[in-house]
Amino acid sequence: MKKTILSILLFGVSTSFYAQQNALVKETDKMVDKSKKAGATADMLSDSSYWSTKMLFGINGSQSTFVNWAAGGRNNLSMLGFLDGTATYRKKNIKWNTDLKLALGGVRFLGKSTEGTSNTQKTDDVIDLSTAIGYEFKEKWYYTAVGGFKTQMLNGYVYPNDSIRTSTFLAPGYLSAAMGIEYAPSTSFNMFISPLASKFTLVNDAVLANQGAYGVKAASYDGLGNLITAGKKLRSEYGAYFRLRFQKELFKNVEMKSRLELFSNYIENPQNVDVNAEVIFTFKVNKWLSSSLQWNFVYDDDISITDSKGRVGPRAQFKSVLGLGVSFTLKNKNAL
Repeated sequence: MKKTILSILLFGVSTSFYAQQNALVKETDKMVDKSKKAGATADMLSDSSYWSTKMLFGINGSQSTFVNWAAGGRNNLSMLGFLDGTATYRKKNIKWNTDLKLALGGVRFLGKSTEGTSNTQKTDDVIDLSTAIGYEFKEKWYYTAVGGFKTQMLNGYVYPNDSIRTSTFLAPGYLSAAMGIEYAPSTSFNMFISPLASKFTLVNDAVLANQGAYGVKAASYDGLGNLITAGKKLRSEYGAYFRLRFQKELFKNVEMKSRLELFSNYIENPQNVDVNAEVIFTFKVNKWLSSSLQWNFVYDDDISITDSKGRVGPRAQFKSVLGLGVSFTLKNKNAL
């Protein structure tokens, strides 16, 4: 009897051990399979044959000197540095594109400055990062998610007075996200439309936030001017988003790059559409020398601007930059 019971116990223990061992083996196999899949994904992303990358570095400058010049003028030295990069990943039905643009420029007036003015003024300041990942569900049509971030590096002022700061890093800062449909018939052109988009405006500066700059809710004060409630540093908007992009070499050594973005806030004044448009022409002189011509147009109903007549309200904003200088392009063999 004892032998029978002992045999049953040994059989049960051995069966349990075998079952546990078998389960452990299966779990280990699953982990190995997951590891292989993760490794395959990592290898796929690191395989340069699926990537197209292009990076343009440049420095533009000018110098002006006036001696007994009847028409007048101020001696000055200006400089603008920029970086414009694009990385595109294509594999089967997956397309992932990321753009980065950095620019910083200024002008230095030589000689004595008048009272209340600065000899150094900023002329350009941009941090612009955007990314989009899409899945091709039909030839040239993609389900796409996009994201973007924009801000600047240094303080901005109402020149020539440099005591009134109007902007700084993350004031404003713009963060956007959208999901929608993208039409991309070629590598040069794509169109994206989204009924589900969000736009967040960050004003990470107490003074500007209290003023209600860039559309955030301003601070409230009592009759004596004492602060009751500080201004909000974040404004959230939800609406529809539309984007057009075009980039192509029009002629030999002449490239055009353009972008149009439209955003409508569902909740507040949807008829007042935010507009952000950019057109850049790059003219390649030789391997090192190039010139560029850039136009920017911005309209945001939430940004109040004081014009030359002292009127305050939303205004169309224009910027143009013409540069000649040294540039260098890095790209892999898959880039256009």
